[in-house]
Amino acid sequence: MNQHHFSRRFFLRGVGVSMALPWLESFNVWGDEPHITKPASEAPVRLAVLFSGNGFHSKQWWAKGEGREMELGKALAPLSDFREKLLFVRGLYHEEARKGNIHSSQTGNILSGAPIASGGEIRSGTSFDQLLAQTYGRSTKVPSLVLGCEHSNPSVHKNYSMLYSSHISWNSPTTPTPLELYPALAFDRLFKDEVAPGDKSVLDAVLADAQDLRRRISTTDQRKLDEYLDSVRDVETRIENAGNRGEVQGWRPTLEKPNMNRPADGIPQDIAEHMRLMSDILVLGFQTDTTRITTLKLNNDHSALRFPNLASVEQPQHGIDYMIHHLLSHSDGEDWLKVNQFFMEQVAYIAHRLDSIQEGSRTLLDNTMLMHCSSMMAGAKHDNDQLPVIVLGGAGGRLQGGRILDYMDKPERQLCRLFLSMMDKMDVHPETFGDANTMLEEV
Repeated sequence: MNQHHFSRRFFLRGVGVSMALPWLESFNVWGDEPHITKPASEAPVRLAVLFSGNGFHSKQWWAKGEGREMELGKALAPLSDFREKLLFVRGLYHEEARKGNIHSSQTGNILSGAPIASGGEIRSGTSFDQLLAQTYGRSTKVPSLVLGCEHSNPSVHKNYSMLYSSHISWNSPTTPTPLELYPALAFDRLFKDEVAPGDKSVLDAVLADAQDLRRRISTTDQRKLDEYLDSVRDVETRIENAGNRGEVQGWRPTLEKPNMNRPADGIPQDIAEHMRLMSDILVLGFQTDTTRITTLKLNNDHSALRFPNLASVEQPQHGIDYMIHHLLSHSDGEDWLKVNQFFMEQVAYIAHRLDSIQEGSRTLLDNTMLMHCSSMMAGAKHDNDQLPVIVLGGAGGRLQGGRILDYMDKPERQLCRLFLSMMDKMDVHPETFGDANTMLEEV
């Protein structure tokens, strides 16, 4: 049995940099007090919430059966490797989100279930990820990481602020959590104590400390440390090159080329690379225990993203960039299904990464709740009488996958009941949340 050999909470340190370490067998990194006869503690439970706007194909979001025999609709096909770790939840909804019957009013409370103010006013509710960040998140350097891949929209649409469509995480009823779109800045927030132009590589800054540590840990941990540092270097290199290739996504500027030199640290112009970088940063944040709570908004509701990276079925020899995401969602065709699968591929990628990282007897995915949701079921119908919700992972052994939970015909089917259950698995126990006062017992 592996014993503690080091003092509580270990970081690699350099000038202006502190980088938390992944789980290692040689010592405890989770913050409990060491004792010579005490084995390394279990890893904490993490929460990742992913969101994609405008719903899914009306006929391809479904699941049947259980465990490895579970059948998935085509929209969910990228997740087939994780059927035994998948919880498919049907029939939950937000009553308050149905009142406006427009994108903004259906998205602004997706993680809170709170009433939404109209008339251009900004008032929603504190989202459950931020409620966790205020308590559970105090144990880490970054209480929560809030990432996005599409700019916020400050306009008003049909009497509702489009900020509701652009933010899923809310610090307070009147304040959406600042959204980080730049991979470089998200990366810096995880690892740098001070951020300034010209700062050297994070790895270069902590290299001496890492070499000293390597001499004092087991051979197994040396391999794990090398793999971890290689993954950090890979993300750093890709961020440095971000934005130098691909097609501009979403809204298109009036100039074909910028009239000034592009900043070195920018937003990748290839949406697939942007999403992949943000996914890798999410994993790094969890792997190092720098944060335990992350939301990743893959796109806005009422999104303007385009997808030239995806080959069109309906217009052969073209990419799916002939129509913005929002309008494409009304078509319910093959290209719409292909975009659905692209979003699920991002979820699957994160799940694969998390599942490849061992933390004691479990994987990082086993210690995570990876939730994906959208603000409506089918983009073509704008229907939100039930919402598409899936949860992957094991929450440290507290969540059983390979199941379908159907609440469509149940009287108490508030989505906030699921949030209460998820918070409970992270040892945060509010008596009520949003419009719910009881957990979902089956979860």
